[in-house]
Amino acid sequence: MPVSNSGYNPKSKQSLFTLLSELPGQIIDLVKAEIDAFKADISGKAKNVGIGLGLFIGAAVFAFFAVIVFIALAVIALDLVLPLWLAALIVAVALLLIAVILALIGLNRVKKGTSHDPEGVTASIQKDVNAFKGVGEYEH
Repeated sequence: MPVSNSGYNPKSKQSLFTLLSELPGQIIDLVKAEIDAFKADISGKAKNVGIGLGLFIGAAVFAFFAVIVFIALAVIALDLVLPLWLAALIVAVALLLIAVILALIGLNRVKKGTSHDPEGVTASIQKDVNAFKGVGEYEH
C-alpha cells in the first residue's frame, strides 16, 4: 500500500476506537515537542541576557578605572606641568571610550535576548491549538 510523506495511508481502515486510543499518545508527543521548543527558545534568550549583563559589568569596571584616573588627573594637573596631566587625560578618555563601547554592545545583546519573536514558539503553539479545535491550517 502506498504511504504518503505524512505517514497517512488513505487505504488503511482503522476503527474509530483505534484512532481514539492513539490520540492521547499523539497529544503527549505534541506537548513534549512544544515544551522542548520552548526550552530551546528560553535558553537562547537567557544566554543573550547573560552576555549583555556581563558586558555591562565590564563597562562598570572600566568606568571605575576612569574615575580613578580622573582623580589622579586632577591632582597632577594642579601640581605638575602640562605634559603629565595631558597624558593622564588621554588615558582617562580611552578608558571611558572602552566603557561606552562595552555598554552599547551589552545593551544590544540584552535587547536581542528580550525581544518578542511572533513567529517562534508562541505562534507554533497557537497553530497547534487551532488545529486541535479544527480551525486554521494543519497537516493531515
